[in-house]
Amino acid sequence: MSAANKVLIVGGGVAGLAVAIGLHNKGVGVEVVEKNADWSVYHVGIIVQANFVRALAQLGVGDAAVKAGFAYKGARFMSMDGQVIAELPGESAADGFPGDLGLTRPALHTVLTDKVKELGIPVRLGVTFESFNDTGDGVDVTFTDGTSGRYDLLIGCDGNYSAVRKVLWPDATPKYTGQGVWRYNVPRPAELEWSDLYIGKPGGKVGYCPLTEEEMYIFAVFEEKGNPKFAPETLADEMQKRLEGFGGQMAESAKCVTDPALVVYRPLEACIMPDPWYQGRVVLIGDSAHSATPHLGQGAAMAVEDAVVLAEEVAGKDDLAAALRAFMERRFERAKLVGTSSIQLGEWEMHPESAGNPVELTERIRVKLAEPI
Repeated sequence: MSAANKVLIVGGGVAGLAVAIGLHNKGVGVEVVEKNADWSVYHVGIIVQANFVRALAQLGVGDAAVKAGFAYKGARFMSMDGQVIAELPGESAADGFPGDLGLTRPALHTVLTDKVKELGIPVRLGVTFESFNDTGDGVDVTFTDGTSGRYDLLIGCDGNYSAVRKVLWPDATPKYTGQGVWRYNVPRPAELEWSDLYIGKPGGKVGYCPLTEEEMYIFAVFEEKGNPKFAPETLADEMQKRLEGFGGQMAESAKCVTDPALVVYRPLEACIMPDPWYQGRVVLIGDSAHSATPHLGQGAAMAVEDAVVLAEEVAGKDDLAAALRAFMERRFERAKLVGTSSIQLGEWEMHPESAGNPVELTERIRVKLAEPI
């Protein structure tokens, strides 16, 4: 018997859709509410590794994700002038899936939403919770459309600024790390089969990652003192400033950064919750529980792994408290390692005078994450 038979999922992003699929596949009734009526995501790329695809495969959508993206050879660290410093080839040992994969956020969103629709999982758009009350034997929820419901479990999957988290832990808010990330999609050179990270410029790094046969994206992660706000019409010029001084393929691809409307800029903010990520019958997963910076390309992977493990534990036990405790024992240290290591890499970029070895740290985490969850 499942520890929960009726589950409410708040948030229809990567974590929410993944856990909805996982629980549904195990016979648990789920409902999803998503406050974004358009159910859309912004058009930039994400970098993922084999552990992400393996977790998606456990949900039945691994092959679809690989088909929607571009499997590349691995990560390379480059000097500012474009010379290879180190290569970290992708390991394909994780159940035979590509060691490294690039894909656009809309492509991943489509893979997950198509599966949710295929399974007939109910999703209410433009709706979220107004309030909820954990009575001990259930969670009573009032929604923003005036309806209400009672559930065995509520899962907060509503991102870095989680409204569910704010109810349970009002003081747990994301903190600015000191850096911001700039992204822009450009054509992929036919011969490019790596994701390259160019290091050596004080304050941050730049790089690119293949997304499809035709497309890749450039990113720049740099210290942005004081968490500045940029006028929309200046974004292309500002990104170009951060790309200055780099050679190789980066110098060529940077010439494509011309339209400020196509630049996606985000300040990097992190909130890594301590154990436990739950109170009573309400639990957080994904960015709601452990948002970090993108330095290791593991944000989406950690969310999907959370979803897989939570579905296994909830469906595999008849006691919810035991299921949530088992979930934490399998997830906390792994997610914390990714989060703290990602933030550490950013600190080293901002303070190179006291930096460790980013190649060694990145390789060590990649090997660790190839292990089963």
